[in-house]
Amino acid sequence: MSGTPIVLASNSPRRREILTQGGYEFTVDAADVDENLGIIDPAKLVEALSLKKAMAVADKYPDKTVIGADTVVAIDGDILGKPIDESDAQNMLRELSGRTHQVVTGVTVVLPTVDGGRGHETFHEITDVTFYELSDEEIDTYVSTGEPLDKAGAYGIQGRGALLVERISGDYLNVVGLPLARLSRILKK
Repeated sequence: MSGTPIVLASNSPRRREILTQGGYEFTVDAADVDENLGIIDPAKLVEALSLKKAMAVADKYPDKTVIGADTVVAIDGDILGKPIDESDAQNMLRELSGRTHQVVTGVTVVLPTVDGGRGHETFHEITDVTFYELSDEEIDTYVSTGEPLDKAGAYGIQGRGALLVERISGDYLNVVGLPLARLSRILKK
């Protein structure tokens, strides 16, 4: 264990970049949890997963602040996770083409309390993202880069996926994977 006061319970390189961008020093200890919770509401799901991830890691670090997070893409009430293969990615992008969807990130911060206990705060952030109409050729070209295969909703706004996005309404960093401004307010407490 290092001397940094924050532990990020995620292997996501994007979340690491966002925390670094915010000026935070932290270590990484990714949670390995079962993500099949049977919850269909996107906000409830990401909050439950972020809590589960944070608590799984917090037990190892009783004197540190632990951050857990989870992000999903939702459209018409359906949750789009990470695609299982290229065909699944193409289908997801066709579904998002020309439409507005929501990126929902749940965050849990587990904090040591002055009495030696643990407290936590959990929240979610929602950002609306609208895609341009995408041709099959645009979808196939993007999928062939491999970028969509490890991302919820089959795109990464911080990469080539930015070319698909007409506009967003809300927190850009939430779409990348961690709503830094809101998180920072909790960390300041």
